[in-house]
Amino acid sequence: MAGSTGSRPHEVRVDSWTELQHELFEGSWQPAIGRYRSTYAFRGMADVDWQLKTSLSRLGGDYPRLERHLIRNFRKYAYLEGGGHGSLWNLLAQAQHHGLPTRLLDWTYSPYVALHFVTDDVRHVDRDGAIWCVDYTRTNKLLPPGLLDVLRREEADAFSTEMLHEAVSTLQSLDELSVDPFIVFFEPPSLSPRIINQFALFSVLSSVRKTLEAWLEERSDVYRKIVVPSELKWEVRDKLDQANINERVLFPGLDGVCQLLSRQYSPRPR
Repeated sequence: MAGSTGSRPHEVRVDSWTELQHELFEGSWQPAIGRYRSTYAFRGMADVDWQLKTSLSRLGGDYPRLERHLIRNFRKYAYLEGGGHGSLWNLLAQAQHHGLPTRLLDWTYSPYVALHFVTDDVRHVDRDGAIWCVDYTRTNKLLPPGLLDVLRREEADAFSTEMLHEAVSTLQSLDELSVDPFIVFFEPPSLSPRIINQFALFSVLSSVRKTLEAWLEERSDVYRKIVVPSELKWEVRDKLDQANINERVLFPGLDGVCQLLSRQYSPRPR
């Protein structure tokens, strides 16, 4: 049976595919509309011990100081490719999509897409994986009034880049909206089939120096962490492939085809 892991009641370890399904869709029933609509954003990680670190923070050193230089130069050099246009949030979404170190983190509305990233790398099949589940309707309640007002007016639970730009147009103004750090979830524009097929959204934390994991630990009522044991990974992987949740779909094009074939023809470790 699924159960909490030690002293962390928000961390649940599953023992079977059936238990995993239950945990992934826990709380998705919405009585007000009579439909199953999860309010969680999901992020899958192949190793349970990996932290929720942004690509910007992984640069190390004085990475907060480097942020504005990275953004300025991306806008300058990417202009010809269409990467230097539009609002800051469109710019950051495109930069993150193409691998620039940013303070954004990738999430998905799909628990199965998150599961793909728990099980896609055979090098980590012997490690327990994890899916982070953050309830964005609860984190929205912690937003500063200016941002929350935009969501309420639009009757939305996540920002578009246009909505976010209306409320805050620079990272400095985001930092200055509140003394207490907060998290914003926003949907990127449809930059590519990859973003569409992965049902993607991004998070941004108002404090560039604070890690999301530390922020969540202080607010355990807004998230859950599902631990997928290593011995369950092969079953999950095979069933995702059967359900057509794989690299060919999530990374359209020859790169995805080659990733899929490389994984499928890799021998299973004894």
